[in-house]
Amino acid sequence: MRILMHACCAPCSVYCIDELRKENIEPTIYWYNPNIHPYKEYEARRECLKEYTKKIGLECIIEDEYGLDEFCKNVSNNLNSRCVDYCYPIRMRKTFEYAKEHGYDAVTTTLLYSIYQKHEFIKKLCEDLSKEFGIEFLYRDFRYGFWEGHEKAKEEGLYMQKYCGCIFSEESRYLSPNPPKPVLPDDLEYSSRRVICVKKIENKDDYIELLLDADPSKASINKYLGDSDVYGLQVEENIVSLAVILHIDKNTLELKNLVTKKEYRGKGYAKKLLKSLCGNYKQKYNKMLVGTSENNIPFYVKQGFDKYEKTIKNYFIDNYDEEIWDGDLQCIDMYYYSKKLKEKK
Repeated sequence: MRILMHACCAPCSVYCIDELRKENIEPTIYWYNPNIHPYKEYEARRECLKEYTKKIGLECIIEDEYGLDEFCKNVSNNLNSRCVDYCYPIRMRKTFEYAKEHGYDAVTTTLLYSIYQKHEFIKKLCEDLSKEFGIEFLYRDFRYGFWEGHEKAKEEGLYMQKYCGCIFSEESRYLSPNPPKPVLPDDLEYSSRRVICVKKIENKDDYIELLLDADPSKASINKYLGDSDVYGLQVEENIVSLAVILHIDKNTLELKNLVTKKEYRGKGYAKKLLKSLCGNYKQKYNKMLVGTSENNIPFYVKQGFDKYEKTIKNYFIDNYDEEIWDGDLQCIDMYYYSKKLKEKK
């Protein structure tokens, strides 16, 4: 059976694809989302989906239509009903039309995954289109895997958008920061808190003691901390890992510090945090650098920092008052490696 799956973005596709593959179904992914604005957001989601489907070996068809003008014309009369009047129908009708024209047997959509979408409306819409076009609607309630898919998408380092799609939902992100909880089936538990999330740290100085575990010099830390972004991986209510990212130029970043609290080490939290940050930064930057001691080179190479850049001889001797040891190895030289965040266009 040839299945065409409309996809609104890569993060929403992860669980849907995994579940269909458990049924030995290899869907063809179909991108048609003229309701996503502004253009840079549209581009980021489109490119992330292309990269992810290529990585997992699925065909991805791109209907590249950035439809801001048409969107505004069609929703201006009633903005509050834009989802059901335009956003859902325009995308799903286009998907069924493409499926009919190209000989697909069934259609489904990742819109059935998000707990924040109008699930029953989408289901009824697709059922009606199925009858109209004579193509099966493959219904699955993917919402049951919402949190599982959400966490896997972060682990994959996918671009995690902050709002539904259109300019009005982007506005609501700021004007209504605490939207009502979604209405879910009785047997689907709603969790208002993500178990694991990445959080930008504003009160940087409060974390000096933890940063000292990776860079044992306050003077060294203070040289880069003020000009850097600091992110923490939060598990429940605790920040367990920190990453300090310095912006070198418009194309390049440097990872200045990566550290995990002692009681949380060995659980992959630093890797999870780094992967998430690389996934988000790759929308704007080409490369991330890291300077490290000899012992830590294998760790960073496994995380994709596989291009050797340079060695600074006697760095740890010249820049620290005391000897720096990493296990049984004294740190002497600083080795720089880089990770390519995105391919040049």
